[in-house]
Amino acid sequence: NPKKDKIVFQKQSKQYHEHCCVPRCTASSKYNGRLSFHGFPCDPDLRRRWLVNIRRDKFKLTTHSKVCSLHFTPDQLLQPKTARGRRKVNKGAVPELFQWNNFCVQPERASVWERVSRPEPDSIETDPPVQCTSADRDYCSVPEPAGLDMAINENDKLKEEIKALTTQIEELKIQSTFGLQRFAGSDDDIRFYTR
Repeated sequence: NPKKDKIVFQKQSKQYHEHCCVPRCTASSKYNGRLSFHGFPCDPDLRRRWLVNIRRDKFKLTTHSKVCSLHFTPDQLLQPKTARGRRKVNKGAVPELFQWNNFCVQPERASVWERVSRPEPDSIETDPPVQCTSADRDYCSVPEPAGLDMAINENDKLKEEIKALTTQIEELKIQSTFGLQRFAGSDDDIRFYTR
């Protein structure tokens, strides 16, 4: 049996331990002194973006609500200037790295206008303007009787075709279902399946 290597964190000697409030993140300052924990910004818009990004819209913030440094890109973190200094986040930084996105920043998706190809403005052909005269319209005209008869005949043909197709659909439904309705029209089928 090969022994599995375990990652062992050294317990920190602090009175209060910070925990990350991001869902699925188990980071704690109790066993990890390399992580930094950052409080939510005071700016309401930026704070709202943080809450949306960490997927905690209805979260009630306290002074102990922190987000660990695992959720920020390296360029968003400011390294301490002294050995005892604290790591900070850049102004305007928003957490972007999470377990649900495999801790990588997703590229911005192109908008609909960028994804759909459109013809160039120069290549669009324009039709000449239509000249309307009052002689073009005759609102009092009555259709030809022969034209009405043709339309009625065409309408009747379409109704008959719809009726025939509906009957075909019903027959296919009956054939596809297994039950007594399937054999209602054929005594031979009943004899074949009940022998």
